[in-house]
Amino acid sequence: MKKSKISLAVAGIVLGLSAAAGVNAANEAAPRIVDNIRSQPAPATGDRLIVTYASPGTQNSIRSNAIEGAARRAGLAQPAAAGRAGTALAVQRLRKTALGGDVVRLSRKVSQTELDALVAELKADPAVSSVEVDRILRHNDFAAPAALATPAAVTPNDTYYAQYQWHFKAPSVAPGGVNAPDAWEISSGDGVVVAVLDTGILRDHPDFAGTTVLEGYDFISDAEVSGRDSDNRVPGGDDPGDWDDTEDSSWHGTHVAGTVAETTNNSLGGAGLAYNASLLPVRVLGHGGGYTSDIADAIVWASGGPAYDIDDTPLPANQNPAEVINLSLGGAGACGSYLQSAIDTAVGNGSTIVVAAGNSNADVANYSPAGCDNVIAVGSNRITGGRAWYSNYGAKVDIAAPGGGGSDDTGNGGWDGYVFQAASNAATTPESGSYNYAGYAGTSQAAPHVAGTVALVQSALVAADKDPLTPAQVETLLKQSARAFPVTIPSTTPIGAGIVDAKAALDLALQEPGEGPVATPLVNKATVTGLAGASGSETLYSFQAEAGKVLSFLTFGGSGDVSVYVSFGAEPSTSTADARSTRQGNSETVRFTAPQAGTYYVKLVGASSYSGVSLTVRQ
Repeated sequence: MKKSKISLAVAGIVLGLSAAAGVNAANEAAPRIVDNIRSQPAPATGDRLIVTYASPGTQNSIRSNAIEGAARRAGLAQPAAAGRAGTALAVQRLRKTALGGDVVRLSRKVSQTELDALVAELKADPAVSSVEVDRILRHNDFAAPAALATPAAVTPNDTYYAQYQWHFKAPSVAPGGVNAPDAWEISSGDGVVVAVLDTGILRDHPDFAGTTVLEGYDFISDAEVSGRDSDNRVPGGDDPGDWDDTEDSSWHGTHVAGTVAETTNNSLGGAGLAYNASLLPVRVLGHGGGYTSDIADAIVWASGGPAYDIDDTPLPANQNPAEVINLSLGGAGACGSYLQSAIDTAVGNGSTIVVAAGNSNADVANYSPAGCDNVIAVGSNRITGGRAWYSNYGAKVDIAAPGGGGSDDTGNGGWDGYVFQAASNAATTPESGSYNYAGYAGTSQAAPHVAGTVALVQSALVAADKDPLTPAQVETLLKQSARAFPVTIPSTTPIGAGIVDAKAALDLALQEPGEGPVATPLVNKATVTGLAGASGSETLYSFQAEAGKVLSFLTFGGSGDVSVYVSFGAEPSTSTADARSTRQGNSETVRFTAPQAGTYYVKLVGASSYSGVSLTVRQ
């Protein structure tokens, strides 16, 4: 999406840093907000394919003949005739893929109709196992430019945390936040590797000085996309810039990595969620985006699997396999078979894959890689906890996280519509500008909040002498611990089980058998709306109460008949509860005038089917 950004100059907020250290020496202009939003790219005509063969040992000449034969059958290889040049379609094999197939380039671009015909002919060839277009994918965000005043520092003492990083706050402060402060008392992500597959990273940004940033790798195998002198893949994972004719460099990978593990409590810039985790930067997006084949190979490599350079030479093995892989990127079109195979391989290697749902306000099933299986697809919520207007939605979205609503959120000068992390104001290469902080909005920003939460959980489990969770167990945990949306999410645009809650996820992961039931946490004075259930259905919620202050649980609105059962410290039932309200209809109230400090469990039971009911707690 066309980018612009809210920028926070480092100058004036950092003691001991100077312009010589690569930091802005002057404050930027007064705040202004300009959204320039374009939808994700549609599938384009192209000249590259990902082809796998039924027999891994198929000779290169036979492979080329298979494609050229398919081109003839599809009517794309016409011989020369008198008075006109021939249009025969030649095939160049570019390289071996991580999973044993080929990336091939056609000698000319073809139309979508021609491409469909060629793919169909190849799929019909018994020597071919699978074939798909090597599509370009791009990062999923947008931003708005502005400079913001310097806030007062608080704990964490990162300069911008108190005023601007709403996305990390407790739900009592920001209903759409991930509840990081309580989670930080338990875990900081120590020992976990999070791979960020993106534009690379500005590893010398001052706010990564205390973060472990591993060497990583640049997987882009096309010099035009990478900006390097050759097509070879190279070690490093740094971001040289991704500018093009219409946009400045985004520094997108740095911003995403900052949400995961920006150095925290260093009196500088912003905080990161899993700030003691190690970052593995893998560059897959360059000028114009990145090819699916490169992204898929990087997924396999990041998880500890093999990958190859353009001459089929094996790349050095990843010595730091990632427990979590973040993909804040995507494009239109259903998940392809090669990308799905790469994801399945990485999941089999133990990596949890977190993917941005996309910013096209459309069903995620028609976008990739968020529409793939075995990923955790993340939709975007606003500071209010509601769905961000641009977020993709649908049954394949697993959970929501803070991505901001852009200028749709208008309080506090617009800052609450964006996620603030490390960035740069450089237009092209890193040397063309200086490090700063930027506000972006998008599902690109939502995904790393989930990746960071996974890192917190896996680290805490190991510290407690427990086994880390499998990717499937991680997904279940996140859904079960998700916080209910505080505002109604229309049934036509669902964005998952709720808002990711880092503290609730840790509590559930560390819960000992018999320690307590699994329940959706409630937030004081935040109303959960749109509740529905069948006759006899049971839904359990929890609330952390203070001692001595009147505590009330209320349901209201909607149709049908719901009953409410409440107990302290244990799951209530229709036969055993500390208090209940079972009046006809949905207007139920349970009140404790002298509550205890601790957990109250609230069970909604369908006396008959009900829908459109609201639930709130007040203390």
